[in-house]
Amino acid sequence: MKNYQSLSDVEYDEGSSNHVLFQAEPKRSRWNHIIDLDSFFARTYSYHQNHGFLCMLLQEMFELNQFAFVVALSAYLAHGVNYEKLFHRGATKTTMSEVILPLSECVGNFSWITWIVLLIAMAVFAFKFIKGVYKIVKFWDIKQFYNIALGIRDKELDNITWNEVQVKIKVAQLQHQMCIHKRELTELDIYHRILRQKNYILALVNKRILPPRINIPLVGEEVYWTKTLCYNMEWLLFRSPWSPFENPFNLREEYKKVSLRQELATQLGRHVLYLAFVNLIFAPLILLWQILYAFFYYADLFRRDPAKVGLRNWSLYALLYLRHFNELDHEVAERLTKAHKAATRYVSAFSSPLTTLIASHVSFISGSIMAVFIVLTLYDEDVLSVEHVITLISGLGVIVAICRAMQPDENVSWCPESLLSAVVLHTHYLPADWQGHAHTKRIRKQFEQLFQYRVVGLVEELLSPIVTPYILWRCIYPKSLDIIDFFRNFTVTVVGVGDVCSFAQMDIKRHGNPDWHNEQDVSDVNQYSQAEDGKVELSLVHFKMTNPAWVPPVSAMEFVSDVEQYNVSNSMLNFPAGKSAQDPRRSVRLSEGLEDPNAFQYESMGQSVMYLHGVNKQKSTLSFAEEDTPLLQQD
Repeated sequence: MKNYQSLSDVEYDEGSSNHVLFQAEPKRSRWNHIIDLDSFFARTYSYHQNHGFLCMLLQEMFELNQFAFVVALSAYLAHGVNYEKLFHRGATKTTMSEVILPLSECVGNFSWITWIVLLIAMAVFAFKFIKGVYKIVKFWDIKQFYNIALGIRDKELDNITWNEVQVKIKVAQLQHQMCIHKRELTELDIYHRILRQKNYILALVNKRILPPRINIPLVGEEVYWTKTLCYNMEWLLFRSPWSPFENPFNLREEYKKVSLRQELATQLGRHVLYLAFVNLIFAPLILLWQILYAFFYYADLFRRDPAKVGLRNWSLYALLYLRHFNELDHEVAERLTKAHKAATRYVSAFSSPLTTLIASHVSFISGSIMAVFIVLTLYDEDVLSVEHVITLISGLGVIVAICRAMQPDENVSWCPESLLSAVVLHTHYLPADWQGHAHTKRIRKQFEQLFQYRVVGLVEELLSPIVTPYILWRCIYPKSLDIIDFFRNFTVTVVGVGDVCSFAQMDIKRHGNPDWHNEQDVSDVNQYSQAEDGKVELSLVHFKMTNPAWVPPVSAMEFVSDVEQYNVSNSMLNFPAGKSAQDPRRSVRLSEGLEDPNAFQYESMGQSVMYLHGVNKQKSTLSFAEEDTPLLQQD
């Protein structure tokens, strides 16, 4: 270790020349001044949610192996199987060696189209491999950050919550100065870094710019949002060389100038058309991959439990519409998972007597025939050797399962308003014109755009390679100017964070809706500036309850305090005499209170949601548009 003299120990000679003093510079931390904090915090969050380095390493390896397996198996099925021998109806038994051709013979059967597809697949595999190696290297650095800077070992990750990790990150900021633009980081700063792009997408959805709507003959208007379209939009807006962002955290200066809006809109529109053309060129290959992957993924599920194909899931559109600003993936997943049962009960309350009768009759006939074959098989297993018997039994089982899924739950009573209220306790969002109309088929149809059949989502994904080029051309291209105006009008610069969506600031004075406030604490804002469906208010309350240590601005704190005061005076821990046992809030309390350690916080949020919706119902004087989807109502 080097030793240095203090100034007092140095003897100066007035006649001597000037002395040069050296001071040792402290060693910088390896996590000091991280250039791309967005990616760093996003990887930190992903590392926690994916249970550490080993799990993430295996996940990357298995994804590569899965891709190679699907390609190799598909090629072998196309050229390496002797189907004439396989389906031969001779007296002798066929062996596997007779059906499966040697590898050399299989390769010899490849056509030029097969070779082209395989070359493209190998290029994709190489790209995925390089990307996977890059991600693993980055996550190794995150592992060191967890182990050294945060003092968390991988085996402890499953026993620590993200909020606890976040507290340690704030402490690490003081020690390592990961962000040099401000000394202390708040919870909102970290969320802004992780969710910068997602908050922009949520705001685009909230302002009805995305997702596109298409009119389908005999069906009507439907919201269209698939993984393929989502990837295209995120790449176009945030990751492409022509993105409005010059880096992950700064909007290009020209996008902030109103004088350039037309020029930028023309430029964006041109890039949308280019992207549509590229999608059209690769549509056959993407479609082939989608079909193969879906077949291998769902084949076993369909065989084991065909009824699951008829179950409902939250659509990709619902994951945007029902998500708060500054809400992480695991937080929204927890809410919607808890809402699944209530949503199923709501849609099950609607039933068509005609459909129920037909499904019941078909189920009875199919089940009876299947039962006869099962009894005969138990008596003599040689029955299975009869031609097509196994196929017939399997087909009848599928029909019975589907018919039973189409029949209503006998234990669900006809109380649509209560059932929908139970859903809103978890989803938090309820279009104003749904209140009092939950019993109508119009509302049910709108709700089904959020809570769709799994098979519907599967069909949408399979068709997306074909439909996406058309959507980009006919729906996204005409909105180029709206998108440019959106980024200019709803981007603010935050010290230590960069440019973020202004809605994500949860500023109720700028983006609040007076109809969601008991008191006039919202400045005069026009329809264009205010968030729809109370999203800013609900997001603010949710974020404060999720991060109790966060200190919001004064106006926001007053709003949250009013809501919390209501929760205190109407605590769910004590039910007043005469409260109905059918109260959906009580149902949540009784069913989940003993299992969820955060039950009280979760119930408080549910009560806040119902309170704010009640305020909105009393104060709103809404003029609804003719559109028939939740996001198309005009305040």
